[in-house]
Amino acid sequence: MFTKLSSSLVLMLMLSVSSFAQDIKSHGVTFPAKMKINEKVVKYNGSGLREKYFIDLYVAALYLQAQSSDAKKITNADEEMCIRLKIVSNKVTRDKFVETVTEGFKTSTAGKASDSEIESFMKIFSKPFKSGDDIILIYKPGTGVQVIMNGDNLGTQKGLEFKKALWGIWFGDKPVDSGLKNAMLGKV
Repeated sequence: MFTKLSSSLVLMLMLSVSSFAQDIKSHGVTFPAKMKINEKVVKYNGSGLREKYFIDLYVAALYLQAQSSDAKKITNADEEMCIRLKIVSNKVTRDKFVETVTEGFKTSTAGKASDSEIESFMKIFSKPFKSGDDIILIYKPGTGVQVIMNGDNLGTQKGLEFKKALWGIWFGDKPVDSGLKNAMLGKV
């Protein structure tokens, strides 16, 4: 009896340690190795630091069903995936984020997002930002891009073409940061 109990305890301890070991640390931020979207598992693909004028702004991670470094394929895919942003600076305010993402849509070389869709999406971000915030942009086929911030569902913007335009900010021909793009694609 004692042997079975101690074997069970050792097994439980090993399983709990292995689940912690699966977390991935990038630029001082910890990301889970896997996430679930629509009952499908998406896995960490890569992550990188977004900095501007030598200021660290956020660390972003890409999650896909199958690892890939093909930016166009990822951007155009109609399958569960997400981008997870962890804010690492108080310089990233809600207003700066909205301004930067809105500008990013103008330079995005993928998909189509109308002015009204962009405006609607930007209104989702109504809460103030601070260092430590966790923003998850989740794409669900047939639903659109859902925004989760610090565990709260802020809303969803519909459409695959919108998702393509949004993903194009990071993965298009003119990405917001080519080093970040390559890191999220697992090329670094």
